[in-house]
Order: sequence, then structure tokens, then C-alpha cells
Amino acid sequence: MSVKIICLHGPESTGKSTLGAALAQHFDAELVTEYGRDWCAEHGADTSMADLVAIAETHGALIEDAVARADAAGRKWLILDTDPVMTAVWAQMLYGQQDPVLAARGRTADLYLVPDIDLPWVADGLRYLGAPEERSRFMTLSVAELEARSLAYAVVRGDGASRLEAALAAIAAHLDAAPTAHAFR
Repeated sequence: MSVKIICLHGPESTGKSTLGAALAQHFDAELVTEYGRDWCAEHGADTSMADLVAIAETHGALIEDAVARADAAGRKWLILDTDPVMTAVWAQMLYGQQDPVLAARGRTADLYLVPDIDLPWVADGLRYLGAPEERSRFMTLSVAELEARSLAYAVVRGDGASRLEAALAAIAAHLDAAPTAHAFR
């Protein structure tokens, strides 16, 4: 059995972590948390391109470990609260470009769920792109990256239970058409 990977992708403060936890509970799946957030909590939110590359590489390794555990346990699902593709979007958002390591294709999810910017932005000490025009640009870049890489995605809207229902509907709609993931390079 192959593990299906669902990844939350998109701008900050759109409910990715909340939705990821709800999906992990729904599917009895492991949740790989957002490593970039953990890194920023420890080192500060000011990142260089080299930091983003290191974040993406570590996050990729954490995902590979989780895939191996899910395979060994016979689990059907793995939920990711972002992945290195999202780190590439951060590079584009912050620096207007991507390091070639970030632009390279690695393991990708079977489906990317992109929570819309329809929830209010909440400052939490790590988030800093809350202006409406920044959120809109970040959303545009997030979707553009998925399209440039020809990755399956669905934008989900609503809040609370309706957002979870929209995510579950998107997963059901894309389940049979999801591409097989490939290993990180």
C-alpha cells in the first residue's frame, strides 16, 4: 500500500496548522509539523536564503522519515503542515527568487490543500506578512508555484467545520487522480 500525502500549502495565518491537525485526527494519520515555524521560533523570523535552503532540507528529511514510518505501520495517509515547496514560495515572497535547491523537484504531495486568505490574519510573534496586499501576493505566489510544478491542489474556504468539510471534499474528489510522490533529492 502506498501512503497518500496531503500537504497544507499557502500564506501564513490561514489555518494550515489547525486544518492539518484536524485532518490527521480524521484520518488517524501522522502530522509532520511546519519545520520552518519551529526553526523561526528558535532562531528568529529573519531568514537568509541559506537558512531557507537548510529549513527545506531538514523538513524534507523529516517528511522522508514520516513516510517510512507510515509505510512500515501500513498507514494510508500522511498529513504535512507545509513542505519544501512552500519554503520555495517563501523564498520567492521574501527575495523574489529561489535558490536552485529550492526550485528542484523533490518528493511532492499527492494533493496540496491551499487554505484561502478568507480568515483574519492573526499576529503571533512570528508572522509578519499580514497586510492585505501582502497576503494576496503570497496567495498568488503559492498557487503559481503549484501550477508551475504541475502539482494537484485545491483551494479550501470557510472556517472551522466548514473548512474541514471543504478539505475532505477536495481530498475525496482528487483521491483517484493523485500522482505518485517521488523521493527528495
